[in-house]
Amino acid sequence: MSATILVTGADLAPQALALLADFKIVYAGPAPAEQDLVALCRAHDPVAIIVRYGMVGAAVMDAAPALKVISKHGSGSDTIDKQAAQARGIAVVAAVGANAPAVAEQALALLLACAKSVVALDARMHAGHWDKATHKSLELRGRSIGVVGLGAIGQRFALLAAALGMRVLGFDPHAGALPACVQRVSLETLWRTSDAISLHCPLTDDNRGLLNARTLAQCKRGVLLINTARGGLIDEAALLAAVRSGQVGMAGLDSFALEPMAAGHPFQGEKNFILSPHIGGVTDTAYVSMGVGAARNLLAVLDGRVAAP
Repeated sequence: MSATILVTGADLAPQALALLADFKIVYAGPAPAEQDLVALCRAHDPVAIIVRYGMVGAAVMDAAPALKVISKHGSGSDTIDKQAAQARGIAVVAAVGANAPAVAEQALALLLACAKSVVALDARMHAGHWDKATHKSLELRGRSIGVVGLGAIGQRFALLAAALGMRVLGFDPHAGALPACVQRVSLETLWRTSDAISLHCPLTDDNRGLLNARTLAQCKRGVLLINTARGGLIDEAALLAAVRSGQVGMAGLDSFALEPMAAGHPFQGEKNFILSPHIGGVTDTAYVSMGVGAARNLLAVLDGRVAAP
C-alpha cells in the first residue's frame, strides 16, 4: 500500500505529481482549518505534508505518527510550528527562491501603481474624467528605495528597482554578498532616508510589528510602503493612521495580519491603499516551480539525503 502525502490545498502542479507518483496524494481543499487537517492526518497518517494553505501546528503533527517531513510550497515557513516539528523529529523544508521572480514582480507592480496613481486614474477614466491638466505622478528615477530583507526575492526586487534608476538601500543582517547596486545601511538609516520601502523579510518573533507607530514616524513624510512578505511585519492600526495623516503617502499590500481579509477590514475603501489578495507568488511559472521544489525537498528527506532534526 502506498504511503500518503497530504497537500493542504486543492491541487498540485502535474510536474510535482509526476515526482510523487509512488505516493497516494490526499488534498485538504483550498481553505483547510486545523480540525480538517487533524481529521485527515488521523484518517491517512501521511509520511509528508506539503503546505500550501492553513497552519500546521503540534495538533496536526500529533495526529500523524508516520510524519517525517513538512514541505512548504514556497519560501515562507511561518505557517509551520518549527519548534513543535523539531521536538518531534520532523524535518521542515521550504522551496526557497522558487517564487522569487513572481513576488519581486508583484512588489514592483505595487510600487509603480502607488507612484503612478494607476488605480485612481483608471477609476476616474471609467467615470468619464480626463485629469491630464491636474494630475502629477511620482517619478521613481533618482529616488531611494529601502529594501528590508535581501534573500532571493529582496535581491531580485533590488535589481528591478535599480533598473528604474532608483538608489537601492538594503538592510539584512543575515545576507552575504549582495548585488553591486545595493548599498547596505542600518535600519534606522533606511527608515530615515528612503522615499519608498519594500518588505521582503520572513516573519519572526523578533520582527513582528517591525513597522509600527514609532518606526513609521521615523520615515520621510509621504513615503511609499510596499509589503509582499508577511502581514505581521506591520502594525496595521498604526499604518492606517499613518496613511490617513499623510505620513505614508501610499501603501501597496499583498499580505495581511489575518488572511483571508474579512469584510469590513479598515483598509477597505481607503483611497491610498492598493490591495491584492496575497497572490504575489501565484503565477503559472511559480506554481510549477514551488510544487516541484516542495516535492523534491520532501523526497530528499524521505530518501535520507537530507537528515531530519
